[in-house]
Amino acid sequence: MTSNPPYARPIAHRGLHDRDRGIIENSFSAFAAAIERGFGIECDLQLTEDGEAVVFHDDDLARLVSGSGRVRSVPASALTKLPLLGSTAGDCPQTFAAFLDQIGGRAPLVIEVKKQANERDTTDLAKRVVQSLATYKGPFVLKTFDPRMIVALRGQGFQGEIGIITYGYHKPDWYGDMPARTRFMLRHLLHYPWTRFTFISCEQTTLTLPAIRFFRAMGFKVMSWTVRSSDQARVARRNADQIVFEGFDPDA
Repeated sequence: MTSNPPYARPIAHRGLHDRDRGIIENSFSAFAAAIERGFGIECDLQLTEDGEAVVFHDDDLARLVSGSGRVRSVPASALTKLPLLGSTAGDCPQTFAAFLDQIGGRAPLVIEVKKQANERDTTDLAKRVVQSLATYKGPFVLKTFDPRMIVALRGQGFQGEIGIITYGYHKPDWYGDMPARTRFMLRHLLHYPWTRFTFISCEQTTLTLPAIRFFRAMGFKVMSWTVRSSDQARVARRNADQIVFEGFDPDA
């Protein structure tokens, strides 16, 4: 079961970002704002062409920076020089190592290791993440949608907390061409015997899924994403131990 630090305070989704104020998701400024308010921080990791872990949500560049193509096709040295679109401070994407230096243990981290296109990339990203965290002293947990990534992280020797991210697998625009039997397995967390995840990160409208209720009754911590209002927070907290939020102030 997971330890308490990531659950002590609401978790700012991709940092405490606000595009209207020029504070962009997964940016230095968004993370600094979360630290200032005492929130936990959620972030996302992708793999670059040269095998570096970078803090970036999408697997494609177009939405967030002035560029095109996949993150996997760009070296870290180039990606980290591209300003995030709309950033007042001119923030650029950070390597995972630079992000850890910025945080320096001042906030609990919930680190999403993104699903990769193939087994080699999955292994390479897992290896880089574990290497980067080897000397980090602050509180953190890892999470992922991909059961294979949990296995890869364990295969690299990681012994800390790893959560599975899940939802109802009821939205075709989210799951794409995923086979029905795979969706069934993921929805009901039937991979637990071989992934041995230690907590659950569940989409806020599907917290009452039987598998979520079962594992929480067994003592597993549950965090809920992505909560966007006080009303949603009140509902989510009935069935979750903490919220991952954006777009409102959970302390108000």
